Amino acid sequence: MAPLMLAGAILSEVLATTAMKYSDGFSKLWPSLYTAAGYLLAFFLLAQTLKTMSVGTAYAIWAGVGTALIAAIGMVFLGESTSALRIFGVLLVIAGVVVLNMGGAH
Repeated sequence: MAPLMLAGAILSEVLATTAMKYSDGFSKLWPSLYTAAGYLLAFFLLAQTLKTMSVGTAYAIWAGVGTALIAAIGMVFLGESTSALRIFGVLLVIAGVVVLNMGGAH
């Protein structure tokens, strides 16, 4: 169940961060509300995950996968620059998560 909760936390955080981009500095109501709701749900689900998964493992996965997804969304859908160096950076984030998990997800 913890991996599903963590996946939900990641998805909520990614959606909230994407909504924040459209909130125009929290000056637009609906994107601002989606941002707040998404982060509340993300932290709630992360807290539930931490009941059965170590904090280091859960946070590394949450932060790493979330960062990689947001970077990809920015490059693919939001017109952010795409370069070999940026893609390499995203791959390094993913590699870091993999290395941290090689010790086992308890």
